[in-house]
Amino acid sequence: MNLKQRGKLPIVVLISGGGTNLQSIIDSTARDLPVCIQAVISNVEDAFGLQRAAKAGITTAILKHHAYPDRSAYDAALCQEIDRHEPGLVVLAGFMRILSPAFVAHYAGRLINIHPSILPALPGLHTHQRAIDTGLNEHGASVHFVSDEVDGGPIIIQAQVPVLTDDSAESLAARVLQQEHRIFPQAIRWFAEDRLEISDGQVLLDGQPALNHSAGS
Repeated sequence: MNLKQRGKLPIVVLISGGGTNLQSIIDSTARDLPVCIQAVISNVEDAFGLQRAAKAGITTAILKHHAYPDRSAYDAALCQEIDRHEPGLVVLAGFMRILSPAFVAHYAGRLINIHPSILPALPGLHTHQRAIDTGLNEHGASVHFVSDEVDGGPIIIQAQVPVLTDDSAESLAARVLQQEHRIFPQAIRWFAEDRLEISDGQVLLDGQPALNHSAGS
């Protein structure tokens, strides 16, 4: 599929919370990120990110997972809601749900997530405190294509920050979040420009391993 057919790549963003990464995408779109945010969908009705989207004039929807009998039923309804907007890319920006294999397969190759660690290290929750507790010198964030494995899937881009001796989980999280706001729009840009492909489980950017490139290229 030619992702530039409509000039800008249509995307749908899924959130569960404050939406600071969503805001970084909204801000980048207002500058020159070649995407159109078709909708922001949350499983949490009072997620502040919904207010961010509404302020930017973006369509929002709330799909509460507690209203469905199981994960597969929820994911089927979520797919239906997403597909109404015909996205070329689905972006998980702090969407705190483990997705079913059927959902992941439905969006294979066009579903990306951001995770606050240098994957494959520290998948799962509470990564900042775990980085401190395990004595890591470096921590960071990763943007990756989503696979059946939680916080797995081919990595597009990463950023590193030092772990300081006096860091708390909060101070380290704030430093990592600055990098998240930088690399997430960059990964989306590369996808929108049709520069990414997955080959043998590795992401290529312009035909070369993506992790060899800097975030500014």
